[in-house]
Amino acid sequence: MSEECSESPACPTQQGEATTQKCRHPAGKDPEKRRQILSGAWQVFVDQGFDAATMNGICKAAGVSKGTLYVYFKNKEDLFVALVEDRREAFFAGIIERLEDAGTIEDHLLAYATGLSMQVNSENVIRAQRIVISVVERMPDLGARFYDAGARYFLGHLAEFLRSETEAGHLAVPDPEFAAAQFIELATAGTWRARIFGRRRTEPSAEEITRTAREAVRMFMATYGV
Repeated sequence: MSEECSESPACPTQQGEATTQKCRHPAGKDPEKRRQILSGAWQVFVDQGFDAATMNGICKAAGVSKGTLYVYFKNKEDLFVALVEDRREAFFAGIIERLEDAGTIEDHLLAYATGLSMQVNSENVIRAQRIVISVVERMPDLGARFYDAGARYFLGHLAEFLRSETEAGHLAVPDPEFAAAQFIELATAGTWRARIFGRRRTEPSAEEITRTAREAVRMFMATYGV
């Protein structure tokens, strides 16, 4: 089946039939095909870096034609940013949920800090960040799009949490955006930068992450707690 075939709004089937009609997706709208492309692209970017990766190589890794690839993504930068946005959900969805779970403010922040540190220090996230760093001097727009797709996204969620708790009288945070950035720095102190530059080759232990997170919460609450 070609991805460029059209489909009706629904793909009905009749009960009792031995065979069913398979949904036919319009060009660039098949979620399984998009997932296939992104999966192949991720492996190419990780193995070769952004500069060395080619659309031909991505086609081969994903098992699709070049025509199909360009139906879904207009160029390599567009594909890479889409990949970041796609993986963002897997990387950070659990962290956002932690902010919404029941518990004290300290519980919220501790869960957020530990989850964040585990993710940003993970091998997949570190590799993606290194890829962007390697080309950002020549392609600043790519760096900006990467930042907006990842860091700015979850910073906004944390800032909104701090804002709502301040309005409820539970915190005293005059600048939620700045305080959110401060908290993330505290939560990843001594780990993330060392990982980015290869000073630390392995991910920090759960014990170190928890210890750093607890100190981050203690220092944050000492400044902004009511």
